Amino acid sequence: MKRLSKDVPRHKQHRWVQNLRTTERMRYALEFLLVKIIFSAVNLLPFRSRRSLMGWVFAFVIAPVAGYRTRIRNNLDLVWPELDQDRKAALAVDTAKNIGRTVCEILSPMDLLDLARQTEITGAGLGALEEARKTGQPAIIVSGHFGNYDLVRASLIHHGFNVGSLYRRMNNPYFHDFYIDKISQTGTPLFERGRPGLSQMVKHLKGGGTVAALIDVRARNGESIPFLGKPARISPSMAELALRYNAIVIPFFGTRLSDSQGFTVVLDAPIPHTDPKTMTRALTNALERRVCNNPEQWFWIHNFWRVP
Repeated sequence: MKRLSKDVPRHKQHRWVQNLRTTERMRYALEFLLVKIIFSAVNLLPFRSRRSLMGWVFAFVIAPVAGYRTRIRNNLDLVWPELDQDRKAALAVDTAKNIGRTVCEILSPMDLLDLARQTEITGAGLGALEEARKTGQPAIIVSGHFGNYDLVRASLIHHGFNVGSLYRRMNNPYFHDFYIDKISQTGTPLFERGRPGLSQMVKHLKGGGTVAALIDVRARNGESIPFLGKPARISPSMAELALRYNAIVIPFFGTRLSDSQGFTVVLDAPIPHTDPKTMTRALTNALERRVCNNPEQWFWIHNFWRVP
């Protein structure tokens, strides 16, 4: 297993922390201390109880204090203004619960792997991914911050797929190290957004590997593509890589079941190769359909539609 020191060189992490102002370092350190205290306490519980508790804590403690409830309501007002206010209030709570459960699952890698082993993978894209593995063709699987996206990576790794994952460096350097250490236990390689990560990711693709990425991240220089009826800046980079290296592109989704314990994992049919913007639009359309069917499972806390 690759450890954190191999994924993110320690000297780079230290320099990153040293470049912060003293007040920022103190704030980030206190935030991380709070996270560690919460997780140390909940880790005393069985996994099933732990993630239910984390859902409640995120919904009724963290989300209100951090302003996430307000941001969720604002995003709902933007894209679905006609929705009943009581429904929006309920969605704000349910969304926060799902985020809390998902965070707990991702930061509990051994339990996540157990959950992945119990989850069946279905969908038209599974056969295409298996064929790509046999022939050595690169593959890119794309989702959004929906349900538990990392469960799909864990499930595919369990089934023998060589899946690497693209991630974005977090603002809090202390939590970032903790987070990377946890997700590296679910599986490696991991590729940080940016030039070094891109080089590693291209090498992985050229070797016939699979790369998992999330598309619902606001990209300042991305294409203007409607999402839920409102324009958003979305990077076409995954489509561009697919065209350059002849990789198949497959939307994927890990949807939480109504009992909040199990999941369905679905790989949609591959997106046809056309041009980057058309392919990216097809990927966002696939995510839109999932969000409309299960809006409480999308992470409405992002400033996705903010004008650059």
